[in-house]
Amino acid sequence: MNPVIRAEQLTKRYRRLCALDRVNLEVQEGAVFALVGPNGAGKTTIIKVLMNLIEPTAGTAQVLGMESRKIRGSAYTSIGYVSENQEAPEWMRVSALLAYLREFYPTWDKDLESGLVKQLELPLERKIKELSRGMKMKLALASALAFHPKLIVLDEPFGGLDPLVRDQLIEGLLERATDATIFLSSHDLAEIETFASHVGYLDEGKLRFSEELTSLAARFREVELTLEIEGELSSQMPESWLQANVSGGVVRFVESRFEEQITAAEIARVFGPVKDVVFRTLTLREIFLAVAKKEQSA
Repeated sequence: MNPVIRAEQLTKRYRRLCALDRVNLEVQEGAVFALVGPNGAGKTTIIKVLMNLIEPTAGTAQVLGMESRKIRGSAYTSIGYVSENQEAPEWMRVSALLAYLREFYPTWDKDLESGLVKQLELPLERKIKELSRGMKMKLALASALAFHPKLIVLDEPFGGLDPLVRDQLIEGLLERATDATIFLSSHDLAEIETFASHVGYLDEGKLRFSEELTSLAARFREVELTLEIEGELSSQMPESWLQANVSGGVVRFVESRFEEQITAAEIARVFGPVKDVVFRTLTLREIFLAVAKKEQSA
């Protein structure tokens, strides 16, 4: 199966700033891939490279089998792109904008458009300049979905929106894009955790990891163990143990390569017999905090 998005050694430099640093990435057909990371990590940069809004300094990227530098004109009829600061003609009414866009997309589905308008409660006769930010994002999403794109690219679609609007956007996206691949960047880890199938973590232009969300959740655990006698942290701890600390006779750390039997054996090797061991699953936010703190300390 050919990936919908593929980046190989993708690099973007702005003089001394390296916004993307040799990123290798694959997004398979049908995935809901969430790219997360702190501000300035390079998330918007990689999306702009993929959409051919800026050129990479080095490396290559392919989107729907096409080299990203060649994406233009009719190629965009297969891609629904929504950016955080997307602009629309403020003087137009919602209905007029939708009618205008129909002519550019041979696969535009008028029935789907009507369904999106109803589901997202779009005020057809209101001018765009009169819409709230949340309503403008709804309009942008409807415009990006109505022509059945093969790929939907969303750059920070949920930023600054109230929970109700976020829920409506996610519901509309998942219900109306069942045959599409979705690639989005976001800071909203709690929302992503409810619907993403894959996740990638970008930090300082480097892709730290990229994998299925279920696999990521399975390999991270918070470990709390009670020692037989009070002790100190050992220098023999595995590299996969993150944020290790000891308080009295209790040791806590995050295991990033969790397999219960192997982890238990490593605990016995490092600490010997222990009174008690507790493994706790982590939220997506807790996982990224653990990884981010590891990178900061490195």
